[in-house]
Amino acid sequence: MRKPEILELLDVHPGTTAKLDADYILHKLWEAGDQDALIDEVAQTCRGVVTNGIVGIKGELIKRLPKLEIIAVLGVGVDSVDLETARSRHVHVTNTPDVLTVGVAELAMGILLDVARKITWNDRYLRAGRWPLEGDPPLASSLSGRTLGVLGMGRIGQAIAERASVFGMQIVYGGPNRKPDLAHDFYSDPVDLAQACDVLMIACKGGAETAGLVSAEVIDAVGPRGWLINVSRGSVVDEQALIEALKAGRLGAAGLDVFANEPNVPADLIALENVVLQPHQGSASIETRDAMGDLVLANLSAHFTSKPLPTAVT
Repeated sequence: MRKPEILELLDVHPGTTAKLDADYILHKLWEAGDQDALIDEVAQTCRGVVTNGIVGIKGELIKRLPKLEIIAVLGVGVDSVDLETARSRHVHVTNTPDVLTVGVAELAMGILLDVARKITWNDRYLRAGRWPLEGDPPLASSLSGRTLGVLGMGRIGQAIAERASVFGMQIVYGGPNRKPDLAHDFYSDPVDLAQACDVLMIACKGGAETAGLVSAEVIDAVGPRGWLINVSRGSVVDEQALIEALKAGRLGAAGLDVFANEPNVPADLIALENVVLQPHQGSASIETRDAMGDLVLANLSAHFTSKPLPTAVT
């Protein structure tokens, strides 16, 4: 029996790509000198697409692949996938939830600790030779006793809250709906949530539904002594308003793993000393990416053997 043909839009993970190459007829779009020509070549035979949560897949490409049956996304977010077009053409979409929850929560806490204790700031201070010349750096802050407001109390938000509690932080949260199994105080309005906390941790989903949710008003409500941490999507935050608030001192500090136009980060943001920056590393551990890749492969295998999809989105 002929192996199913798969179009991989980027090298989602080297180990995963190697396994795809072994199990399927794999077409690597990112290696093609003429990508349009490759798409035309495989249009009538390609049954699956593999992508990640950042690149996703546009409706135009879905329509160019009339035999497409499944889009397997390495990542939990599918806001970059044209779900409407996929549904209209009866194309399944899968993602990789749960397996990246711990990794993202760990990085969120790492960024938060860095903002509080000025770990990378102090590293730069020491390496620049300033310690013997200027003495000890300014004092940092503790997490214990502060209130963490989690915007988006899903799997990742709850994992962050659990870890923050160990550091002695109080937890409040916000989102579209109260979760009856959680005892923490709930705020439906992001401004009210921001006013109630010392640290606003953004862990909600991306997409049109949450675009600009953290507005200038929300950022100002966090305040000059507060911090904002974003490990969800750059689109959730008004990035220009964030930069202006940090420059003016209306927001104390920020820690960002995601940006509005990745991988392009505004020079004004990079120049600021009261920001900790990461190049979208939430799930970027060996263990997490291996598990995500395995789930991509499990979804494809289930589809092509007519079994239930482990993590179906559509």
